[in-house]
Amino acid sequence: MTTRKKNPAPELHLNRELAQLEFNARVLAQAHDASVPLLERVRYLCIANSNLDEFFEVQVAILRHHVAFGDAVPGPDGMPPAEVLRRIRTRALDLVREQYALWRECLLPALEREGVAFPERAHWTARHKHWLQQYFRSEVLPVLSPLGLDPAHPFPRILNKSLNIAVALRGTDAFGREGHVALVRAPRSLPRIVRLPADVAAHPYEFVFLSSILLQFVDELFPGMRVKGAYPFRVTRNSELFVDEEEVENLAHALRDELRGRGFARAVRLEISDTCPRSVADFLMHNFELDETQVYRCNGPVNIHRVAAICEQIDRPDLKFPKFAPRMPAALLNERCVFDAITEHDILLHHPFESFEAVLELMRQASADPNVLAIKQTLYRTGADSPLVGLLVDAARAGKDVTVVVELRARFDEEQNIVFANRLQEAGVQVVYGVVGYKTHAKMLLIVRREHGVLRRYVHLSTGNYHHLTSLVYTDIGLMTANAEIGSDVHALFQQISGLGPAIRLKRLLQSPFTLHRGVLDMIAREAEHARAGKPARIVAKLNALNEAGVVEALYAASRAGVSIDLIVRGACTLRPGVAGLSDNIRVRSIIGRFLEHSRVYWFANGGDAQVYCASADWMERNLLRRIEVCFPILDAELAQRVVEESLDNYLADNTQAWRLHGDGHYERVLPGDDMPHSAQTALLARVCP
Repeated sequence: MTTRKKNPAPELHLNRELAQLEFNARVLAQAHDASVPLLERVRYLCIANSNLDEFFEVQVAILRHHVAFGDAVPGPDGMPPAEVLRRIRTRALDLVREQYALWRECLLPALEREGVAFPERAHWTARHKHWLQQYFRSEVLPVLSPLGLDPAHPFPRILNKSLNIAVALRGTDAFGREGHVALVRAPRSLPRIVRLPADVAAHPYEFVFLSSILLQFVDELFPGMRVKGAYPFRVTRNSELFVDEEEVENLAHALRDELRGRGFARAVRLEISDTCPRSVADFLMHNFELDETQVYRCNGPVNIHRVAAICEQIDRPDLKFPKFAPRMPAALLNERCVFDAITEHDILLHHPFESFEAVLELMRQASADPNVLAIKQTLYRTGADSPLVGLLVDAARAGKDVTVVVELRARFDEEQNIVFANRLQEAGVQVVYGVVGYKTHAKMLLIVRREHGVLRRYVHLSTGNYHHLTSLVYTDIGLMTANAEIGSDVHALFQQISGLGPAIRLKRLLQSPFTLHRGVLDMIAREAEHARAGKPARIVAKLNALNEAGVVEALYAASRAGVSIDLIVRGACTLRPGVAGLSDNIRVRSIIGRFLEHSRVYWFANGGDAQVYCASADWMERNLLRRIEVCFPILDAELAQRVVEESLDNYLADNTQAWRLHGDGHYERVLPGDDMPHSAQTALLARVCP
């Protein structure tokens, strides 16, 4: 938790960590929803489980780190960090119990009715046991390395989130050593879910967890000894990397060194089977240096998120969301020159409903066009084997001046980013690792092209990453433009990031950490002035999260002045809406659906001269104050109206996938009632697949 000044009114703010847990509860609710296809409900369960992993790896780990070192201070909500951890424990226990009850009592029976089964060990037939034993002996046993614990074999380093089995033993081995406890690590090279062949399975699709196979046949690892019990466990570790950028000469090398140790950082959570006896649990807690409040007992597989693997193995389209093909913007059809199309008219891309292929096509043409002289791009997350990286390499090899700002500190993508940064450098690309102390989170692409003897800039700006796979499941907005002022601004930003110089004055863009925070506060205050003057005053914003105290308090002030405010905040929101005399005019909703809502859109009525902005930044402290972000206006009136209709009005009308936030921090599902049901995402999909 970062150090903050004491807030004079903590009761005005919800706690951000607890708000994040409530987002996870809304994701889990999708797994309960019978209107969602069955295998997608399984995916939601796994997403909720993985989200909880990351929450412990990052938020809980950071809290515990600061509490342990005595430098934690309350956030704007004023809640002492120790109390935050206590409440996290209470809520997380509820979520864990809910996950496993949903799996056992709802999803498993529903899957079995559809011919998808997970037979428990107690119900294995003789045919099951025979095949699984052969599988264990031929595929699993040869790669296992059980470790008996004794003075010569102390408790080993256990990798973050790896599946392990604690085995209680009795007897002596071939060397006369007394057996007490052994550990068996599940091989990382083997699938965690094993599908049974058709001649063995009693259902069309039948699966067994690797952990069940290990538990059933673990005695074969310890001949001559008696297995008293075997208990799966999983430890979650602090995954936040700590690199003092000002003290290292090479950030990539420093991060690489840190990554080697991340899998073995300090433990923050221990997951064990609910059948695990107290003595074994105490033994594990002692060795991981954890206490009882950090132990979570699981009434089911401790790695339940692995169930997601079945979704790709089951050929049942009726149990999944219908497939769709993102459309290409009309302006880019018929193999047109992308540069001509952008020159004629700005192009708006609304992913995933419109294809990321448009961005790739822009890069293809740029990398091959002899008139293109330079390409500059920021990369935060791109995915393994990104076609964009290959196109940047092609451009450099074609003799173009290519500069790429690679953010090495993109959480959980650090190693991959180092790999493709090296690949780019080997091809002659100038790679920049951003600015010390500030993550480069802006999404910018600049292409410089010679046309009729004059250099012209083409720009792509986006709310989301240059990631061809997440563009199929994240909602984001991108803009392609040849606007001279925007092009000049983007060029200046690249110069600022890669070089050394003072803050710059931009014509059209707002940027963090210099002008975006102040700009947002000023635009909110301007709406309050319009309201007091009797002019049209309204704010609508779509965000991933909202927790910056200054923005929250500015919104309260605008509400008191009479500004109507609608906030569509997918994740954690620390603002308290609907509080009498404080936020009567503020409404907050969250949309959870098939696609991850990721676009950031800000709309201000501005006394009748409305302004629309899209941005890479949420209204969070880190985005507004500690990152390099870009906020860009939608200047074309037709495109601006489209953004408002598709990303704001459409989502405010949603009454099937929306949740309403109340002032006490709890969310309530919005129901259609007597109104016509409306799903914002379904409505947008209908335009792609009418």
